[in-house]
Amino acid sequence: MSLTRRSLAALAAAVLAPMAAAPALAQQVTLKAVNAFQEGTYYAKNFEAFVKKVNDEGKGVVQINYLGGPKAIPTMEQGAALRNSVVDLANTTTSFVAGVSPESLALNYATVSWAEMRRNGTVDVLNQMMMEKGLYYYARTGDGVPYHIYLNKRVDKADLSGLKIRIAPIYREFFTRMGASVMQVAPGEVYTALDRGVVDGYGWPLLGIFDLGWHEKTKFRVDPGFYNIELGVIFSAKTWNSLTPAQRDFMNRQVAWLEAKNVDMAGKDAAADIKRQADSGIQVIQLPKAEADRMLKLSLEAGWEGVIKASPVHGPRLRQLMAP
Repeated sequence: MSLTRRSLAALAAAVLAPMAAAPALAQQVTLKAVNAFQEGTYYAKNFEAFVKKVNDEGKGVVQINYLGGPKAIPTMEQGAALRNSVVDLANTTTSFVAGVSPESLALNYATVSWAEMRRNGTVDVLNQMMMEKGLYYYARTGDGVPYHIYLNKRVDKADLSGLKIRIAPIYREFFTRMGASVMQVAPGEVYTALDRGVVDGYGWPLLGIFDLGWHEKTKFRVDPGFYNIELGVIFSAKTWNSLTPAQRDFMNRQVAWLEAKNVDMAGKDAAADIKRQADSGIQVIQLPKAEADRMLKLSLEAGWEGVIKASPVHGPRLRQLMAP
């Protein structure tokens, strides 16, 4: 029996339909994401809101498979996981990926604002350097909040001699110059280190010590604070470069929304945590002005010396751009 012209057209349409659909389906990419911070904690929540927003609005373009926090991949191993494309993006800090990209620590010692660094091209310069190491700095999700020294022993000057202090790479040089015995401890292990007397204190931003119960083992906060918190979403450079123009355009449109959340962090959240720390019994050690000035000067000198030592080619240029 011969086929009619109409039935031939229908058959051709049936055969070609899956072929036509294939390119459209291929335009959606599913990215694997991890968090340097435990799920649900203060520094994880904005990223988790971002994942939901992308998944709600990005159907057919970009979806994110959120694998979770450090239990999925330990915090200090996430930089290598990004470089090697084991995961595609992470909510982390340049401190935690310094083993892969030491020059990126420069962000912590910048005296120029993040908004200005975006406008004047400094972020692009940094990304050129980071992409050579397999990373891409996508969006900043922490800004305008200082770090502090938290202690269980009172001090009255900018001197940590005789104290064992938990550090992250961003203040290793600084705390060492202040005389401390330093040790790197993952956030999830700090409570136990304090409880067992392994450390006498720690460096951490003004916000976030309540997430893992550290306030229970903390007696003092040293003022003034130093540096400016840096938290961000970092991509695998290979993944970022593999996105289609439509996918990259969609992701770039999410940046302003995500970075706008920094306003609450630096404003109402910081004020609320200062009160909460006082209510929990944490006493403030206000250093005398001469000691405070000496500490802040030392913090920047030590930070930039560390960057330039680790990255003698890129470090001086970054300092010129970020802290002229």
